[in-house]
Amino acid sequence: MSRVTLLFQSSIGTKLVMAVSGLLLFLFVIAHVSGNLLVFLGPEAANAYAQSLKDLGGLLWVARIGLLVVFIIHIASAVRLWRINKSARPNDYSELESMTTSISAKSMILSGSLVLVFVIYHLLHFTLHITNPEFGSLVDSQGRFDVYKMIVIGFSNVTVSIVYIVAMILLGLHLNHGISSLFQTLGIANYAENTALKKVGSLLAFLISVGFISIPLSVIAGLLKLP
Repeated sequence: MSRVTLLFQSSIGTKLVMAVSGLLLFLFVIAHVSGNLLVFLGPEAANAYAQSLKDLGGLLWVARIGLLVVFIIHIASAVRLWRINKSARPNDYSELESMTTSISAKSMILSGSLVLVFVIYHLLHFTLHITNPEFGSLVDSQGRFDVYKMIVIGFSNVTVSIVYIVAMILLGLHLNHGISSLFQTLGIANYAENTALKKVGSLLAFLISVGFISIPLSVIAGLLKLP
């Protein structure tokens, strides 16, 4: 068995795979929230952005499939690492660690699992329009898909908005620990000894979470509404 194979079968290799896949997903989340926030500039900005993505044609589906593969790899790595740690960790050490780790760190598996469930629902809701097939017929005056109207109509449902807000809080919790951890794993810095890096990770996680949450809250408050 090659050294490369042994590396990626070890906990160190698994952490590395999880960190790299986590970094790619983090970059996607930043791009996604940035695109979503265009809704505050009005229908033209939001619909033009959505059309620019649609104009990518096959490249968009290549990106989506690639993102799905990265997502699966990240989940598989997280589960594998959890199993490795669980089988190698004595009970007394586990009890000691539970007293010193943060809520974000201790809830990584739970928050990640719940975010996964939400992502599936979110795709069925806003991307594939399976839960709301009427969204597929929304078109603006220029013949483009009216993503602005879809967002306003979708989040006008208070239950949907609450689910979305809770999911984004969980995402923020997951990112709060994940961002700093991936820097540490990739050798960029040791966040356990670097308070500044830990704060940067927490701030980024907070801003991303608030960015996503601001949209349904604005719809419910009437700040974002149909023209």
